[in-house]
Formats: sequence, C-alpha cells, structure tokens
Amino acid sequence: MTNWTTFATEAPDLARAVAARLEAHKHHVLATLRTDGSPRVSGTEVEIYEGSLLLGSMVGARKVQDLQRDPRFSLHSNPGHHSMEGGDAKITGRAQEILGERKKRILDHYVDRYDHDPGEAPEADVFELDLEEVVLTTVDGDHMYIDFWRPGKGIKRFIK
Repeated sequence: MTNWTTFATEAPDLARAVAARLEAHKHHVLATLRTDGSPRVSGTEVEIYEGSLLLGSMVGARKVQDLQRDPRFSLHSNPGHHSMEGGDAKITGRAQEILGERKKRILDHYVDRYDHDPGEAPEADVFELDLEEVVLTTVDGDHMYIDFWRPGKGIKRFIK
C-alpha cells in the first residue's frame, strides 16, 4: 500500500502542492464504480492524518457500498471559483476500509478537531486511500504543466 507518507517522501514538492489543493476547499469529487461498472460521482471530504489520506462517509452511503465492493476510485480536488490558482489535483488508487481500534482513534480525532462533545463520536465509514497515481495540472502564462507521479517511478512532467 502506498500511503501519503510514501508519496510525500518520494515527491515532497508535489505532495505539498496537492495537499494545498485538498486543504484549500472542504469538498471534492470522488468517482467510484457502480455494480454495473458505470461511474458514480459523489461529493466528499478528505483529510491527511497520521501519514494517510483518509476519506470518511456516512455509514452505508452508496459510495461506501461501491468502495466495499470495488475499491478503485478517482478523486478530483475542488479547483476553486474561476481559477486554476494552485493547480488541479487528481488522485487515483484503491480505498481500504479502516475498522477496529484504528477507526475508533480516527473518529476520536474528529471529535477533538471539530469540537464535538466527548462520547459523541460520529458514526462513519472510514477509508485509507492507497495512491496509485497523482496528477497536478498547473497553468503558468501560456504553458500548462502536468506533473504525473506513480509509486517508485518518480515524477514525469509534461508541458503543453
């Protein structure tokens, strides 16, 4: 499994830029696969926590059912309002459901972070996102730059 820490170690500048895109807005777009193989697009929130890129969802949501059946996903960062400032990030990989004590620790973190009353941990399904490729597209002047990373392969840059 390639977690966020591995990505940040192999491509630190790209990881910082992608993290900035994910942190710039709360809501992003997640693509999963329905039972018939067609895509499902859902709004979602993600967070980098303890070296992992995490996705949380209401228990039993359609995207959860999709990921439990077929873990493949694509995540597209919210590009902002009328701007490509900071770039456009896309992440593809496989989601792994988190259960047991680790899930409890993550949900307790959310209670602390979002100022819930103790003992009122939200019910949620939680997934760690295994990164298979990360792409950041940026525009500078008349040029578009596409930085493409895969685990162990480094970054390839395409200029258009």
